[in-house]
Amino acid sequence: MMLYRTVLREATAEQIIQKSRFICHIRPVSTREEAEEFIASIRKEHREATHNVPAMIIGGKMQIQWSSDDSEPQGTAGAPVMKLLSSMELTNVCVVITRYFGGIKLGTGGLARAYSSTAKLGLEEAGVGGAFEMSVINYSLDYSTYGRLQKIQGGYFGLIGAEFGENVDVELSCDTEREGETLAFLKDLTGGKGKVLKIEKKILTKPET
Repeated sequence: MMLYRTVLREATAEQIIQKSRFICHIRPVSTREEAEEFIASIRKEHREATHNVPAMIIGGKMQIQWSSDDSEPQGTAGAPVMKLLSSMELTNVCVVITRYFGGIKLGTGGLARAYSSTAKLGLEEAGVGGAFEMSVINYSLDYSTYGRLQKIQGGYFGLIGAEFGENVDVELSCDTEREGETLAFLKDLTGGKGKVLKIEKKILTKPET
């Protein structure tokens, strides 16, 4: 069952509107502290920018919602970005939109559209998906079996990563209700020679289908 909707990855996107450069920086976050660190890093990177407009929504029930116009006219910058995020029911996401003023004023309506459209571009780059509680299985197997596993994965379980030593220690994810099925499959694939190293429950994101 999906816990909430969020963005899949950190991303940037930009556009030029009436000679002003708008850059969207977007990142999935899990706490307000993490979001504030992200905002601070963007402000430091773009300290010469005219504005760095932040917005965040955090919590499984979207409990924390905060934005700032960063000296743009009230309601023309942070609010449109927050409205977009809320309308898409996204949470655990932080957005900072940087503006380098190009000398042409856009008016209140133009500003709101510029910030909203820039945020939308960033969301398209980051991708939107669902957060799910998944079983993450660390499993040790031999190299020949790993080659077969690579070809098979992608159905009801996914290959997150692998460490190579005497054997291959793989990290797999699957829906919690299919944990037993996945373990039985691995046992059959390895002829009982594989070894479970660790099983954890984690919240992972995956694209909407």
